[in-house]
Amino acid sequence: MKEKAKLDHLIFWPSIIVLLLLTLLLIIFQSSAEPFLNNILSGINSRMDWIFQFMTFGLFVLLIWLAFGKYGRVKLGEGKPRFGNFSYGAMLFCAGMGTSIMFWSIIEPMYYFQGPPFGFESGSETAAEWSVAYGMFHWGISAWCIYAFPTIVIAYSFFNKKNKSLKVSQSVRGALGKHSDGIIGKIIDILVIWSLVGGLGTSLGLGVPMVSAGIGHLLGVEQSIALSIIIMLIWSVIYITSASLGLDKGIRKLSNINVYLALILALFVIIVGPTSFILTYFTDSFGIMAQNFLRMSFYTDPIGGGGFPQSWTVFYWAWFAATALFMGLFIARISKGRTLKSMILHILGWGSIGSWLYFGIFGGYTMNLQQTGELDVLGSMAEFGDAETIINVLDTLPMSYIAILFFVILGFIFLATSLDSASYILASTASIKVDEGVEPPTWHTIIWGLIMALLSISLLLIGGLNVVQTSAVVVAVPVVIIYILLIISLMKWLKNDDHIYEEDK
Repeated sequence: MKEKAKLDHLIFWPSIIVLLLLTLLLIIFQSSAEPFLNNILSGINSRMDWIFQFMTFGLFVLLIWLAFGKYGRVKLGEGKPRFGNFSYGAMLFCAGMGTSIMFWSIIEPMYYFQGPPFGFESGSETAAEWSVAYGMFHWGISAWCIYAFPTIVIAYSFFNKKNKSLKVSQSVRGALGKHSDGIIGKIIDILVIWSLVGGLGTSLGLGVPMVSAGIGHLLGVEQSIALSIIIMLIWSVIYITSASLGLDKGIRKLSNINVYLALILALFVIIVGPTSFILTYFTDSFGIMAQNFLRMSFYTDPIGGGGFPQSWTVFYWAWFAATALFMGLFIARISKGRTLKSMILHILGWGSIGSWLYFGIFGGYTMNLQQTGELDVLGSMAEFGDAETIINVLDTLPMSYIAILFFVILGFIFLATSLDSASYILASTASIKVDEGVEPPTWHTIIWGLIMALLSISLLLIGGLNVVQTSAVVVAVPVVIIYILLIISLMKWLKNDDHIYEEDK
């Protein structure tokens, strides 16, 4: 029998009470919630755009310096890596992207096609050329830099500085000192829980309607909120089963299965779809992204005021920052025995390639449908909504019934792996001691999964993409401060430990 961690009441109860209260308020005040949240989203995006832009590019520079500088060889803990490269990459990709990449790889390029950046004409050839390129930029290296940095600091804190737990409060000890054990540390951990639930609630708010639309199509029933709630209940059974099995038997196996399924589906679309167009469009999009990386990284459109970077780039950086601390906690736990260079390159490499692959294939296939007139994707989005449009796109494939069934199964497992990982970390953060061989009780992990399911249902009831986006952006604001504390901590620790690494040469 493995030892089980005890509940940290000072973190658990404030987190639970506030989250349940907010969820209840969202459900009760559905009609007034949407305009209120939209105003908040607009205010944050327009005032903090430059902060998120500089932070994201700064993390990219810092990570490259760490990977290829003298600290790249620093090893996290003793012994060999716990997981092989494939399982390691599979777990981090499934936890980081999940159903979100399935949703956005099809829909996002079409939003850019009809509302392009840089003042390009809507629906023009130039807009089409930039559509997948911008999607690949948003889900590529920059996104994974936001994920990677907290991972490094948390892992270094736990394995090298021997801090007592995989909590963010312990990972900022280099900056806060003894205050990380006091009330400030508790507040930081509560903020981490709120940001994670808000960020993952966004993923659920997007993923569940998409899966619901697929099941509705397969069974010949109309997509509805009721169907989405039934899907959440079915997902809960899958999730509880996986959570009961633990990290090795549950999350690792589901992640491995999911990567295989994702690759099979992607290859199927390449083979049966317009292969030449997909490959050449991907190549062109990758070139546009690579050539314009700096421009896209700092684009804020202050003169034209079109709002494109605020609505998309800033939203994504905020959303990824909101869930990045969870990613850091989860990936750190599975990264023992790896060097900083290995960890950084695996996270940036696996994550970016997987994202580029999905946008190149599914974004390219969707754009081809729009350009050839085989399916009016934009018209479908306007008439039926995004989730139903995704199924309409897949319905144009040969053997569409099997493809949609495959897609739905993939979405189900992606939801399970993302929220399985998240619930495990939430339970760990709200526990007093989670060390090697010491895990949070299963009931504790399951409670967090059910809370996130409840929050996602409340977001579904309100409706509207902006409402879903707001839940991620609002919780990301205090996370910026935590990033600053993490940077200070790591730099201070590495400098203080410099003599150790000099002796190891």
